[in-house]
Amino acid sequence: MCARLKPAADMLRPKSFDEMVGQEKLVGKNGVLRKLVKNGVLPSVVFFGPPGTGKTTAASILAAESGKEIFFLNATTATLADVKQVVSTTGSIMGEGGVLLYLDEIQYFNKKQQQSLLQYIEDGSITLIASTTENPYYYIYDALLSRCSVFEFKHISPEEALPRLREGAKKLRENVSFTDGALRLIADAGAGDMRRSLNTLELALNVVEKNEIDEEDVRDLLPTLSMSNFDRDGDVHYDLLSGLQKSIRGSDPDAAVFYLARLLEGGDLISPCRRLQVIASEDIGAAYPMAAVITRACCESAKELGLPEARIPLVNAAVMLATAPKSNTANYAYDAAAADISSGKGKEIPSHLKSPLFKGYKYPHDYPNRYVEQQYLPDDLVGRKYYEYGENKTEQAAKAHMAKIRGVDPKDL
Repeated sequence: MCARLKPAADMLRPKSFDEMVGQEKLVGKNGVLRKLVKNGVLPSVVFFGPPGTGKTTAASILAAESGKEIFFLNATTATLADVKQVVSTTGSIMGEGGVLLYLDEIQYFNKKQQQSLLQYIEDGSITLIASTTENPYYYIYDALLSRCSVFEFKHISPEEALPRLREGAKKLRENVSFTDGALRLIADAGAGDMRRSLNTLELALNVVEKNEIDEEDVRDLLPTLSMSNFDRDGDVHYDLLSGLQKSIRGSDPDAAVFYLARLLEGGDLISPCRRLQVIASEDIGAAYPMAAVITRACCESAKELGLPEARIPLVNAAVMLATAPKSNTANYAYDAAAADISSGKGKEIPSHLKSPLFKGYKYPHDYPNRYVEQQYLPDDLVGRKYYEYGENKTEQAAKAHMAKIRGVDPKDL
């Protein structure tokens, strides 16, 4: 049997939005990209999101369905000369739908290179789809970004990946099947990257000499990952996430490290990152506001590094959160406010807070201590107290400051 030259991920690349998985808000039945094609409008856009989430696939489908010829460049190797070469082809094919330039990893273009794209976008020579795995608001210059619509691609969940894996397995090898557990394991190991999952699927088909591939066969292909945290129904997975949060909430760094290790050794990078960021605001909150910033930085670093190195910033975040002071006061305050809103209270905002006149509004910066007493809550909620200061050092310091500028006893706050 001759080996295939094209990877499975390319062979199985969707040809229509109906075949894509995930990204429901973008390519689903009411997805914005579908609507653009339906309405005959295709502006220059920026696709950003993790690898293997469908950015290149969506661009190819957009080109096919809008009648544009697509050219692919990668900013890690492309130059302005390459862009000009693409533009030089527009004269001969503009009447056939125009040119769509897919520029991958645009963050590697410097400011001058990015600015060079502006004239081609503005004169209609090209329609640009710029793709990046980084935050475009940091890595793409404002002049270019202001001429593009920005769309975010999310990680593909295991549940979304499973149908694609089942279909792909049949197309790649008709006489070989996978157990449900094996496919779930492959979906989990992909960590939100469909390409990675399909590569694992292809590896199993090429290596395992059985007519039915099971979980143990897949585990043997992932020797550095125990995958012990996943089960078919996902119950163990969610229990581990619960254990991680409750251990941190209970200020037990040892247990926090253990549950984090179980998740990461199982190949799951995305879920711990999400949960740690929730914990930073839900359980540490106002007691140490910088915890959210530090945790965010650790999670972004982890996602850029990938496993196994991702464990280093994440375990630092977990230990920091577990040993930090705890507070859920802000979260409780929100719940109380939401309950009042749900009951129909607070519909009428005070007139001095309304635009355009703001009649009677007092500008706090014009007063001593940058504070002046005035009504902010709606009339039917005047005097309502949502936030209660926690006993930790940070919130008590904030309480003392508030008492000082208001000229009241801290006990009255």
